Amino acid sequence: MKGKNEQRAGLLYGVGAYGMWGLVPLFWPLLKPSGAIEILAHRMVWSLAVVGIALLVVRRWAWIGELVRDPRKLGLISVAAATITLNWGLYIWAVNNGQVVEASLGYFINPLVTIAMGVLLLGERLRPVQWIAVATGLAAVLVLAIGYGRPPWISLILAFSFATYGLVKKKVNMGGLESLAAETAILFLPALGFLLWLTATGASTFTAGDAGLGHGALLAATGIVTAVPLICFGAAAIRVPLSTLGLLQYLAPVFQFVLGIVYFHEEMPPERWAGFALVWLALSLLTWDALRNARRNRVLAAKLLATAAAAPAPATPEAATPEAATPEAVTSETATPETATQQKIT
Repeated sequence: MKGKNEQRAGLLYGVGAYGMWGLVPLFWPLLKPSGAIEILAHRMVWSLAVVGIALLVVRRWAWIGELVRDPRKLGLISVAAATITLNWGLYIWAVNNGQVVEASLGYFINPLVTIAMGVLLLGERLRPVQWIAVATGLAAVLVLAIGYGRPPWISLILAFSFATYGLVKKKVNMGGLESLAAETAILFLPALGFLLWLTATGASTFTAGDAGLGHGALLAATGIVTAVPLICFGAAAIRVPLSTLGLLQYLAPVFQFVLGIVYFHEEMPPERWAGFALVWLALSLLTWDALRNARRNRVLAAKLLATAAAAPAPATPEAATPEAATPEAVTSETATPETATQQKIT
């Protein structure tokens, strides 16, 4: 019962995280007349404040010393900070300039880009269905480029920057809250310096306009908008299978796509529908293949466990002697599955 409750809670956390990410296009227009770079700077500054409070609550600080003493990991965190800055800034600009649908496409094709980067950079081998999915995704980009009269640059930059961010995060191997704290700490001084410069030159919109303090409060809320979904995602990741998270990730671009058409009334000419249809076909193939492979691995693991359980214990000549039956002999000469597992862990 406890396991089911944990999975149910994890599913709710996951839906909450991706749902908030999917609905965030409704928030960025509220921050006008602030420009995308100013919004981004506020997001960096206030995000550090929010995650700092969260770290105080959970009392997790040991990772800071470990990170500072590891130049390689610190360098990777800096790369992650740079790529997520590009991703955040372009996404905010896209939403506030009527490009919500194209921005959603970036997160639709992100899994395909991630797979392609795995092949090109990590030497990973793809299954046939995965190759078909990647080829279909490439065809979708070509169709959209012809329809737009240009490549869908916003989508491609968002997809590649987020895929690069994910690749770097995988190598860093830090928790979501700690990683966000480290990234925003690196970005804090440049972001704060930019905001102070805007204030000094009279270009800041923090308390400008009719909204005044209300507008400033909305800019400060960017920290909450950034941190809360990530915290929910972290809670989901430890409670539900990876395959479930893989399916939930499509909620965000679906919500964004629907908002772009229904709420922001962006145009969807036939060639754009054709391109999106190809992307959705590629993702369907990818999801089907992933679920099939996961099921096959579970069945194979179950068969191996059943075979191991049914196999008779090997007899040794020493086992027939009284001396071999002493506790010392058993401890030193035999290994149970539990001890073998402990040896692998240590």
